[in-house]
Amino acid sequence: MALYPYTLQPVDINLTEEEFHKAQFELFEKTNPSYGLKNIKMKEWIIMAIVVAVSIAGLVYVKGYSTFIFYLMLVLVVLYILVRTIGMKWYVQREFEKQMAEQEMPDEMKQLKLGVQKHGLIMAMPSPNAGLQTNKAMRGMQMRGSATQQAVIPWTAVKSWEETDDYIFMLFEMQGQQGSQIIPKRLQAQKFPIDTVRTHLQEVVPVKGLQPQAIGQ
Repeated sequence: MALYPYTLQPVDINLTEEEFHKAQFELFEKTNPSYGLKNIKMKEWIIMAIVVAVSIAGLVYVKGYSTFIFYLMLVLVVLYILVRTIGMKWYVQREFEKQMAEQEMPDEMKQLKLGVQKHGLIMAMPSPNAGLQTNKAMRGMQMRGSATQQAVIPWTAVKSWEETDDYIFMLFEMQGQQGSQIIPKRLQAQKFPIDTVRTHLQEVVPVKGLQPQAIGQ
């Protein structure tokens, strides 16, 4: 009896273009630093504190039109904080959306099925042709021709992986061929063992975090 549950046959992931982009965006938010107040450096806080202190002192001890400069200094501090947080996040997100608008989901992923076995992740898709062939979607791996063509990604081939609320991402390398795979967690409703996938990934790569530089090492 297997230690973890596995699939009896591959499960259709039914990945849509919209979900593909959603997965990429979740990964982007996960792997990129947040642009909150905690990301402002100590040196910047010190400079802003000095400016605020000078401004407040000026408003207390200086009267008349001269106080305008001190109000302006306070406004500039607030604007700087907004630019370093909300403004920076908006800019980076806009650039990411531009890149995603130019990126299309591979057609092969629309028919892809995934299975889980002790020796690795099973990738399957319909095949109209018989015989041994190579499929670009499977990163150059040879597929056994039949009604369904399959390839196996051994867990030991996984170089790094990451996880968000809705997806698991993995990078792998086989025979010099590099590849990646998105696993929607919603597949668990179809009895796809997400926990088993996570367990095997933790066994080969204990620390999460996508590391493209690990490919080829």
